[in-house]
Amino acid sequence: MLYILAQWLHFEGLANLIRYQSFRAGAALMTALVIGLIIGPRFINMLRIRQGKGQPIREDGPQSHLSKRGTPTMGGLMIVIALAIALLLWMDLGNRYVWACLAVTLGFGLIGFLDDYDKVTKYAHKGVSAKVRLAGEFLVAGIAAALVVTETNLYVPVFSNLYIPLGPVYYVFAAFVIVGAGNAVNLTDGLDGLAIMPVIIASGTFAIIAYLAGRADYAHYLGIPHVPRAGELAIFCAAVMGAGLAFLWFNAPPAAVFMGDTGSLALGGTLGVIAVSVHHEIVLAIVGGLFVMEAVSVIIQVFVYKRTGKRVFLMAPIHHHFEQLGWRESTVVIRFWIVSIVLALLGLATLKVR
Repeated sequence: MLYILAQWLHFEGLANLIRYQSFRAGAALMTALVIGLIIGPRFINMLRIRQGKGQPIREDGPQSHLSKRGTPTMGGLMIVIALAIALLLWMDLGNRYVWACLAVTLGFGLIGFLDDYDKVTKYAHKGVSAKVRLAGEFLVAGIAAALVVTETNLYVPVFSNLYIPLGPVYYVFAAFVIVGAGNAVNLTDGLDGLAIMPVIIASGTFAIIAYLAGRADYAHYLGIPHVPRAGELAIFCAAVMGAGLAFLWFNAPPAAVFMGDTGSLALGGTLGVIAVSVHHEIVLAIVGGLFVMEAVSVIIQVFVYKRTGKRVFLMAPIHHHFEQLGWRESTVVIRFWIVSIVLALLGLATLKVR
């Protein structure tokens, strides 16, 4: 939008500068960061007043978490607002990839908001039923997949130009990736600062991937699929990083606000649709390996417990398992951040080893 404004005002120098995706990515990051930091204190105070008791804390969870009662939730609204404003200012308004990704962010954020609202007003843990929530997520993900998918090949990392032709099944696969990513981040969001930093790290990684995939020369050199105009998603990823850093300022232990399902579903779905857009779905499983680990731990725990009555982990998701082993919350969070950084480096390494 600022590019159009600069042209209209005949600021040719500024218009030429804004043409560069790298400049707009940095500007989007800083814009989202500043907006998030500015609106944060008043927004948190408003949530605290309106919610009263804050997010319900499970009695059967770690006992150390009971002290968090009264902490407001739905902080994900701060992230979504800062992200959306930054994107509308700096993105190419004619780019369908960015609009499709923004639609997933807002759509998943709305589903998460309704879930959080139900929990807060009833002060209960159930929220919107799982079937209704998943139906809404798959509807949004399916529409987004139809908008961003230009070819139906599943590319295999490490090997140049090796892919699996999925045909129409790819659209179903893409929807599962988006929904799975949203719910995996949602399961990870259980400790102060635990989910947001890995999201920031994954976003930074995919900012690089999106930029490279959008450039025919770099894509050809690296042997990765070239997706015309996908480089604009680097700006989207940068805005996620800025909004995420602003939220982390208030979510750092002890958290002044939780992102809730509003934020975790929105951010996870965003990572999923960006990965689908640039055809790096398998790399997302590597870069977001922490989210995968959290989701798999829950699946294993439920599957085994229903059939044997025994638990594989002391508590699931797995971050609670380590808490039960005696790790302090801050220790779990920082060590999981380190794991995320290592996985991000592994994901980037798949680009070069081809």
